[in-house]
Amino acid sequence: MKIKSLHLLLKRQSAIVLLLLFPILVISCKKDEIDPYSTLEDGKSTVIKDLAGDTQASMGGNTPGKENRPFYIFLFRFRDQKQIWIRNAADSAQWLKTKDWDLAFTGPYNSEVFVNNKNYSFNPGYQGEAEGMVLMLEQAYNTVNQAPSDADFNASEANKIGWASSVSSNGWFFYSLNTHIMQAIPDRTYAIRLPDGKYAKLQLVNAYKGNPPAVTDLNWPAPYFTFRYFVQQDGSKNLNTAN
Repeated sequence: MKIKSLHLLLKRQSAIVLLLLFPILVISCKKDEIDPYSTLEDGKSTVIKDLAGDTQASMGGNTPGKENRPFYIFLFRFRDQKQIWIRNAADSAQWLKTKDWDLAFTGPYNSEVFVNNKNYSFNPGYQGEAEGMVLMLEQAYNTVNQAPSDADFNASEANKIGWASSVSSNGWFFYSLNTHIMQAIPDRTYAIRLPDGKYAKLQLVNAYKGNPPAVTDLNWPAPYFTFRYFVQQDGSKNLNTAN
C-alpha cells in the first residue's frame, strides 16, 4: 500500500509540474516561430500587411471562381490607409483627378503602381489636381534617411513602378516568364514628394499572401500587398526611421 501510494503521489507531482511548464513551453514555441513582418516594424513607419487587391480577376479563363477580365484599379491614401476601388466610370469621375489619394495599384494583379501625378498621360490622375513625384533609390529602406533634392525629383523619369525588365528599370519586382511568379527586388526604395510638399519613402515588399520570402507555387494567393512607408509630417526632408 505504501509503494502504491508513493507511486500515485509521484504521478500527481509530475502532472502538476507539466501543467506549470506548459505555458512556458507554448510561449517558447511562439518565440521560435518566424514572424514574416517583424523585420518591417521600426516604430515610425506604417506597415501594410496583406492588403487584398482584386482577387476575383484572372489573366486567363480557366481559373475556378475567378473572372477573366482586367483587374480593377484601387487607390491608397497614406494619411488614413484608406483603400478606394475604381470599378466604373462613376468611381473614376469621383476620385481619379483629385488630390485625395497617393498611390494607384493598376494593371495585371494590381502590380503596376503610380504616384498621383497630373502630368503623366498614363497616370490614373492625369490632368487632375495632384503633382506628386517619385524617385527610385538603390538603397535599403532603413538606410534612406534624407529625401533627395527637389532638383532630383524634378528630373526624375520614374513614372510607373511595376515589372523591372532590367536591373536599371524603376520597377519594384522581377517577373519570370517561365514560372510566372513575381519577386520583389531587395534594397530598392522609392522617395516621394507628395502634392502638399511633404516627403515620404516607400518600400513595396510583396504581392503574395503572408509575405513569404520566396514563392514556388503558381497558385499562391495573390494579389495581397505588403508594403511600408513613412511620411515626414514636419515638411523637412528627414526620412530617418531608425529607432
